[in-house]
Amino acid sequence: MATAETVELGPPHPPKEESIKVFGEIEHELKKTLLHMKHTYLKHEPEYFAAVQSLSDADLTSFTSSDLEQVRVGVSAYGLHLFGKVRIPAMPDSGPAYIHFRAFVGGDGHQEPGVAKLHSIHTEEKEEPDSGKKYRAIFTKDDPLEWFDT
Repeated sequence: MATAETVELGPPHPPKEESIKVFGEIEHELKKTLLHMKHTYLKHEPEYFAAVQSLSDADLTSFTSSDLEQVRVGVSAYGLHLFGKVRIPAMPDSGPAYIHFRAFVGGDGHQEPGVAKLHSIHTEEKEEPDSGKKYRAIFTKDDPLEWFDT
């Protein structure tokens, strides 16, 4: 299994042609999964999507490949791991307005070589100094794009 300890991610950079191609291949699934997560979390943990709760489903998923602002790429024995930061155009840039996703493209030894698949959309549960917890799935421009499993 690929982990942050076994796969070295390259530095964050604007997406290049290959990353944009991968994004295009997973875009439909990314939007579908994002909406499913939003509706599921709103029932049980609404804090995750509190920053975008006023947006319609159409506005939340109005992003395109031109909104893919940053990527990090790592290679493992399994294939290519792509982490991306996508801006939600309907949100002001001054606050939470980004989702982080993880995609995978199988390598030669993988059962589906060359096929891009959405692995996950990042959600974060973080301990706060006041002993509370902070939940979020929408990030700011300044939040770093780092390895995540969920």
